[in-house]
Amino acid sequence: MALNFFDQFMSPIYLGIPLIALALTLPWVLFPTPTSRWLNNRLLTLQGWFLNRFTYQLMMPINTGGHKWATIFASLMLFLISLNMLGLLPYTFTPTTQLSMNMGLAVPLWLATVLIGMRNQPTAALGHLLPEGTPGPLIPVLIIIETISLFIRPLALGVRLTANLTAGHLLIQLIATAAFVLLPLMPTVALLTGTVLFLLTILEVAVAMIQAYVFVLLLSLYLQENV
Repeated sequence: MALNFFDQFMSPIYLGIPLIALALTLPWVLFPTPTSRWLNNRLLTLQGWFLNRFTYQLMMPINTGGHKWATIFASLMLFLISLNMLGLLPYTFTPTTQLSMNMGLAVPLWLATVLIGMRNQPTAALGHLLPEGTPGPLIPVLIIIETISLFIRPLALGVRLTANLTAGHLLIQLIATAAFVLLPLMPTVALLTGTVLFLLTILEVAVAMIQAYVFVLLLSLYLQENV
């Protein structure tokens, strides 16, 4: 029984073809596309307002040199939110519960911010490895610690997103299974369990949006250090 709880995180395969590619491309089909009309509909207006506010809040602390990343961050934010939200629907697969995919997003973007810092301001980029005013005997130790913390950043990005979504999906399945089992035995307890399940589902919707925002926000902070 315990193994069945983790079957939902296995990449679906149909006729020997992995369907994760379909799960990754489906969100882009659902986005409304701009029209040639002078006035947009309510959905397009809401989407434009959300992207404008998000981009403004994200790019405000970053100087002008980092504003070229606005399109990448906005697209990544929409992509992650769509994947996380669609994964909450029944009989769907959540690609962001796969650590390999999250690391595939985190490592190249983190490495790009580091390389930009090394190219544009190498002295300041290397200066982050040694805090100002460090005593002489602690310099080698602090350099090693800061270097390790630098390389742990992409791992933390991927693991944070994977762990939060995986834990939420497991909790939902556990409580749903408990409510289903208790329904013929103790209907009152099953009703209370169903109420908890409903509240947990609302919480998971918030977690799906927050984790996508945190992923992009941390990338913007890494970029801010190197621009």
